[in-house]
This record gives sequence, C-alpha cells and structure tokens, in this order.
Amino acid sequence: MLAGRNGSGKSTLLRVLSTLLRPDRGELRLLGFDARRDAEEVRRRTALLGHRTFFYEPLTALENLGLWARLLGREATPASLTARLAEVDLAERARDPVSSFSAGMRQRLALARVLLKDAELVLLDEPYGHLDPPGFRLVDGILERLRARGRTVLMATHLLARGREICDRALLLEAGRLAFSGPARDLAEGALAGGAEGAA
Repeated sequence: MLAGRNGSGKSTLLRVLSTLLRPDRGELRLLGFDARRDAEEVRRRTALLGHRTFFYEPLTALENLGLWARLLGREATPASLTARLAEVDLAERARDPVSSFSAGMRQRLALARVLLKDAELVLLDEPYGHLDPPGFRLVDGILERLRARGRTVLMATHLLARGREICDRALLLEAGRLAFSGPARDLAEGALAGGAEGAA
C-alpha cells in the first residue's frame, strides 16, 4: 500500500515506476532491470491503472478492450474479451459504447485492461475511486487473485483501514519523502491526519 495526503507524490511515484516519467537523478531498478536503461523491458512487464482512462468514447467496451489486446499481442476473440469483462462485472455491457458508461463502469473497464496485460508488477492509483460497495469487493477479489498468481501489486490509496486489511506492506509519503515503511498493519490510523481518510 502506498499512502499519503493529496500532493504527497503518490501518483508521481507510480508514473516513475511505470517509466512514464523519467527520474531526475538517482538509480531505479525494477524486476531486476535498470529502469532508465531498460525502460522498454520494464514497461512490458508493468501495468498501470492511472486516474485517466483514455478510452475511445464511441467504441464499445469490447472494442476498446480488443484494441488494447491487439496492441499487447494478446488473444482478442470476442469470447476471451468478454471473459475479461466478466471479471469486472461488465459482460452484460460489452457491446455498449463507453460514452454511456458511468465513472464507476469506466473504472471497472480500466481494471479489465490492466488485467489483460497480465503484468508482473501492477501499479494501481486509487483503484477504489468512483466505485460503489460491490465495486470495492470486486477490487478486493482482484487483489487476492493477483496475489495468488504471484504478482506484485503497489496500490496508492487513502483508504488506510482497507489497505491495512489486505496489503502486506505499507509506504507513507510526506512531501515526496518516505515517512514510513513497514508492515501495513503497523501504519497508524491517523497517518493521514489533515487529509481525508475515506477520500477516493
């Protein structure tokens, strides 16, 4: 779990780890690779769920996922893509345009796109954002399945209680600096004092 108040650097750190941003200085090694020199290799093994979804609005959920699958060289049959949509409870809306989707449905579709990549390192920036309670449970289930498959997940969240419950370790950022690193259960309840514990 990656925690911190708004503006503490969580999203920036995830973008650096995904190689979307290049660090100004220092050394960054991920999955055994130098992320500066071997950025393409790191990118192939990493998936990022960011704040912006970047879908083609007029296309259906199935078509959007199909485009991504072909870019990744993954199977892109309607049956295989519908199975991915079923993982995020969107199979019944597979042929609806994304322009008709709510913010929560777009978040679910973005999660399906992340799962499609089957990355070794999964970076999730506020995955519970825009979701209702069933959506929260869906994300919990996704995290458990990723863990069972041996994937490494780094999740930025304001939901400390939930993070302590499902995450092994926690990092706390304050003004871009590491203020805590240790077992998630040891991260204090009031670590975001002055922030919104339940903000999405």
